[in-house]
Amino acid sequence: MRNEYNDDIRKAIEAMRKGGVILYPTDTVWGLGCDSGNQAAVEKIFSIKKRTDSKSLIVLVNSTDMLSRYVDNVPAVALQMAEISDTPMTIVYDRGRNLASGLTADDGSVGIRVTSDPFCNDLIVALRKPLVSTSANISGEATPAIFDEISEEIKSAVDYICEYRQEDRSRAKPSSVIKISENGVIKILRE
Repeated sequence: MRNEYNDDIRKAIEAMRKGGVILYPTDTVWGLGCDSGNQAAVEKIFSIKKRTDSKSLIVLVNSTDMLSRYVDNVPAVALQMAEISDTPMTIVYDRGRNLASGLTADDGSVGIRVTSDPFCNDLIVALRKPLVSTSANISGEATPAIFDEISEEIKSAVDYICEYRQEDRSRAKPSSVIKISENGVIKILRE
């Protein structure tokens, strides 16, 4: 089983290093992902989702150390909230950096989640950079909670489909999303 898992990680990384998009289980729902520094791959995700690039995508990191390399100023309250949250929480920061455009909004803000999911962590470690994460659906359609709910249109558009957790029937929901400004103002964007 471990060899299959490692093979899955290797194939996903290989696809992303070639500029491809993967379909993978995140710490919440099934997602589309790519190398966060590859502009063409980010644009491909927008195309697959039929989504305008004015609506930015989120990014997964695996540690607060990694987070600090992609955000200009991480407010202490953001770290505290992420630490005490018992469910996945995406935090929108005022200014992102070192990421492909399309991952930051027009105002420079960026949504990042520190993931504790082992599979996502292993992908990030092997890629050596943050991983783009957006729900595996056409924009405006229902978010797939399990693999079987992902449309054939999405499946046929990606470069690699991860095997891991395809049989898992437990239903998760998208992360909560909050914006924490450098001045400490907190705004809930999605519960």
